[in-house]
Amino acid sequence: MLQELLGAIAGAGAVGMVYLAMAARVVKQYERGVLFRLGRVAGDVRAPGLTLIVPFVDRLHKVNMQIVTMPIPAQEGITRDNVTVRVDAVVYFRVVDAASALVTVEDYKFAVSQMAQTSLRSIIGKSDLDDLLSNREKLNQGLELMIDSPAVGWGIQVDRVEIKDVSLPDTMKRSMARQAEADRERRARIINADAELQASKKLAEAAQQMSDTPAALQLRLLQTVMAVSAEKNSTLVLPIPVELLHFLERGNRQPAPDGHQQPAPDARQKAVTEGHRQAVPEDPGPQAFPDVPEDPGPQAFPDVPEGSEQPAPDVEREWLPGQG
Repeated sequence: MLQELLGAIAGAGAVGMVYLAMAARVVKQYERGVLFRLGRVAGDVRAPGLTLIVPFVDRLHKVNMQIVTMPIPAQEGITRDNVTVRVDAVVYFRVVDAASALVTVEDYKFAVSQMAQTSLRSIIGKSDLDDLLSNREKLNQGLELMIDSPAVGWGIQVDRVEIKDVSLPDTMKRSMARQAEADRERRARIINADAELQASKKLAEAAQQMSDTPAALQLRLLQTVMAVSAEKNSTLVLPIPVELLHFLERGNRQPAPDGHQQPAPDARQKAVTEGHRQAVPEDPGPQAFPDVPEDPGPQAFPDVPEGSEQPAPDVEREWLPGQG
């Protein structure tokens, strides 16, 4: 009798241990458990720790509540300014409602991935190339809003969306490189021109100062001589004051003093000059030929037919030098 009782107790204990082993479930700290009893959600979401279910009746599904990092495959599209680009991104999201993530959508990870790809292509078509390259923060916010709007009903919260890389065609890269080079060259020329303008103003001020103070020019000349003589060369520099050159120039331009007459010209030169004046007669003018008639014109020969030569005048005189 006692043995039968001990056997029954041992059997009940074994059944209890088997039942407990089948009913016990452990939910980790980063997980939440959703209990389905006969196919329906039963009770609240199970918290982390040890929980019991009814074997063969309940089924416990564990949902990871950690932030999921999902890369978005590179999407090729045409921007608003008709440039073909390839853009890839990454999405950071997590589950905030475990029951909705299991009941509302079949596979929430796949759904978020497809929504992210569609939203990325839409963002590419609505943006310019300059916005994709320089204004990524605004595009990230727009992309996050587009993905998060439908994901809220699935129990998903999108924490962040980042555009990783923008791939451009080789021709576009070369064009952008030429544009950047031209812009840098333009800025370099503007800087050089500004420097020349400032240098010219400073040189004009220096020239004005030196013209007011001639000693400054002498000091500058001595500094230049010292700079040249400091190097090992065979150059000999002889500085000549500018005032000395001005003095010699003024001395050459001064007239002869009173009491000193200019030397008389040479007699031979004077004779040559007078002979030249006698050899070249002056213009006699029209009064030198009183007897020579003027050109009578065609009216003086009315009987001469056209085409024939006119007779030469009877009187021809040749003026010779010395005739009055």
